[in-house]
Amino acid sequence: MRSSNARWAILLHEIVRERKASQPTPDQLLSDPGVDNSSEPSVETPIVSPGPPALAVTQEWADCRREVGQLTGESLSDLLRKYRGRAGLTQAALAAKAGLSDQAISVLERGTRRRPRIDTIRALIKVLRLDKAEAAEFLAVARGKSQTAEAEEPDVSGSDALPMPWQLPPAVSDFTGRTAQIEAILDVLRVQDGVPSTTVGLVAVTGMGGIGKTTLAVQAAHKLVDSYPDGHLYLNLRGYGPGKPVSTTDALRQLLRSLGTEPQLIPDEVEEAAGLLRSQLAGRRVLLFLDNAADAAHVMPLLPGNPGSAAIITSRGSLTPLPGARQVRLDALSQSESVELLSGVIGQSRIAAEPAAADALASFTGRLPLAVRLIGGRLAARPSWPIQHLVELLEDEDRRLDTLGSDETGVRANIASSVDFLQNSDRALDREAARALPLLSIPDGPDLLTVVAAQLLDLPVRRANAILERLADLNLMESVAPERYRFHDLIRAYGRELADETLTVSDDHAGLERLLRFYIGCAWQCHLLTHPTSPRMALASVPPVRISALADRTSALAWFDAEQRNLMDRFMQAASSALAGSPMLPEVALAMFGYHESRRRWMEMEEMARGAVELATKLDLPLTAAWLQHDRAIPTVENGRLESAAPILSKALTMFQDADDLTGQSRCCSSLTYVLSGLDRVEEALELGKQSLELSQKVGDVILEGVAHTALGVLYNRVGDYEQADSNFDRGIQLAQQIGSSRSEQKRNANAAFSHLLAGRWADAERYNLEAQRISDELADDVCRTESMQTRALLFAAQGKYAIAIESAEAGIHFARRSADNIREGRLYLELARIQAAADDRTAAILNATQAVSKLTRVSPIHEKYARDLVDQLRRGDPYTYAFTHHAI
Repeated sequence: MRSSNARWAILLHEIVRERKASQPTPDQLLSDPGVDNSSEPSVETPIVSPGPPALAVTQEWADCRREVGQLTGESLSDLLRKYRGRAGLTQAALAAKAGLSDQAISVLERGTRRRPRIDTIRALIKVLRLDKAEAAEFLAVARGKSQTAEAEEPDVSGSDALPMPWQLPPAVSDFTGRTAQIEAILDVLRVQDGVPSTTVGLVAVTGMGGIGKTTLAVQAAHKLVDSYPDGHLYLNLRGYGPGKPVSTTDALRQLLRSLGTEPQLIPDEVEEAAGLLRSQLAGRRVLLFLDNAADAAHVMPLLPGNPGSAAIITSRGSLTPLPGARQVRLDALSQSESVELLSGVIGQSRIAAEPAAADALASFTGRLPLAVRLIGGRLAARPSWPIQHLVELLEDEDRRLDTLGSDETGVRANIASSVDFLQNSDRALDREAARALPLLSIPDGPDLLTVVAAQLLDLPVRRANAILERLADLNLMESVAPERYRFHDLIRAYGRELADETLTVSDDHAGLERLLRFYIGCAWQCHLLTHPTSPRMALASVPPVRISALADRTSALAWFDAEQRNLMDRFMQAASSALAGSPMLPEVALAMFGYHESRRRWMEMEEMARGAVELATKLDLPLTAAWLQHDRAIPTVENGRLESAAPILSKALTMFQDADDLTGQSRCCSSLTYVLSGLDRVEEALELGKQSLELSQKVGDVILEGVAHTALGVLYNRVGDYEQADSNFDRGIQLAQQIGSSRSEQKRNANAAFSHLLAGRWADAERYNLEAQRISDELADDVCRTESMQTRALLFAAQGKYAIAIESAEAGIHFARRSADNIREGRLYLELARIQAAADDRTAAILNATQAVSKLTRVSPIHEKYARDLVDQLRRGDPYTYAFTHHAI
């Protein structure tokens, strides 16, 4: 049989060589009068256009087979054309009657399908009405046996039949999770009810190295065995290593050999070989698994051209250019899936013995399947090691990648292969992205904005965006939102290793310094929009940053809502670096007042102020230090720690006096007025309130004068001098109207309303609160609306009108949630619980008080305590009478 096969190959090879010497045109090659081409589409209509050479080689093969048929008897294509012509049927009509596709008939008649399925032959025999002898001949030729040449070639079925490849790697037994992704692949590629798809099925699985792309694809492919009975091809293209990528030419050769094509008959040109591959796959149901592709261009020539066959492609790079492919992108496993996978490697008993350590271990692996398997394998090989020991090793970021494997199978080598791909690329952008990776990995924080990356890299925003997109294409970064990118923890760790090796300490610090300077400029721009008359603006050393995201107050606050966690992390990172003595640190804290105060971010304000006063003093920045001293008292007051706030403000007043700054003195006096009033030190408070008013009038600051009048109004309400209180409140509101400051007007109405509420002046409280609510609606400011709804809830609850109070509290919760004001939302849940408890709805009250605890934990200690105490009281069944405190707002 081997000699028979060789003779066929030599004969075909000689015919091909003779035909190439004559150089016929594609039109001549397609002019076979025995084929009806007028209405039938060519089977070689490809998914990617190979151009004339591929079309020519396909027809050339068909002609070669006809010539061979003349030497050995009629071929299957000859017989089929003859019997179809006799029956008077077109290809389309025959296909319809036999229940086959038009392409299947075309492929058989052109001779590119050498061994069709037996049920196909039986259907054709029936439709063509062949007699017994004709049917026997037709069936014999279809099986690879020529009746006329049977004496010469007693058995060529073994050599002429196409092999049926089954090359899939084995599926792992402990495959975990990925249910939705498996279903997505099966939805595209599974044959339903025996009816193949009318299009070529393509699925592209992408994700970072070690994320489990190959494992997932293998798992899915094994579930598709019945849908592709003609075989499964597997090819590791090594796009990202190990070693050099498999060239497209070599890939085509390997696939064609797997399909039974003799090596000497495989064209050298990519387009011709691709056309031959599509011809070999035409009319068959074969699944191709193309693993570890470099990019879409790497696999385009390898794809099937006709319905029936399908392909799964995996890559670390983007495969979006593949037309019609279903894109399946893999992220890290969930925490529970990671622990489950670890359990499959080391055994459930060890997980059960150390559940907390197992959970921590999953977190330190970044929930990366490769890392989980590597660390699990290490534990499995060391059964005496507790899981906690590996946790302690992984806690050290500098050693983490060493712990996760130091050889070519480890996580470090896996990530490095992607970086090497960029470094060795012919594209300048790729090499630039590789150089940028170490610097981009330095900043702390959950993600990285394009505009921030541009500052870090000291590049134009457009170029920085191109670099980030390229890194995202290779899944070295993840695009979590437009213009926002994120590193996987282990890729960041690798990037920082590269930074240690390739960047100087001054490079690191220069990058962080550029970031801080940018954040300062953004903070001053927000400050200017939220507090345009703030005296702090005069202390700016960095001009406000003018970008579209900071064009107005609403957009600026939203930008900082999204970016403030990054800013805080990078502020703390700089504070523990060589930049710890930089004047930029206190300036960041000062500039952020506008955002912190507007969004009630007291915890962040307090955290930034820690150490900033001392540093500003050390750097001889007395006014910066004084304002920071004043502002650090605000979180203390908001958390109900008035006793602690009073000495902080007194020190700030002394600092402003030492600097001979009357504006700062006036502001400190009014702030002390509020605090001392809450401490029942009314006489001291009145004296400071009057002093604040006098100072503000002396410097001609209308804003400060309004603040002083409001502070005095609160005090006079407190001592029962309601007429004087109203006079001060109204004067403060008039001053806000005089300068056209709607926000100041709203705030002063709100303060007056709450002061009247504390004094039991219900009607006056409602009047001022309605005005504050009206202005809030005009401003479309959800923070102000939240405050107004909270005051309304308190007002009606104090009067026993619980239904209206509950409605108001729920509206306030809605506005607080919409404005991302977690502290206010928590306080409103607490107030709602109090009102429901007073209305004898204890079940709802306990539920909302518990919700308040979850919102207020670690951000507002005094209100968290109130909420916990309420839960305990209600669970004990103790009687409850509604009352609110000075800290209710």
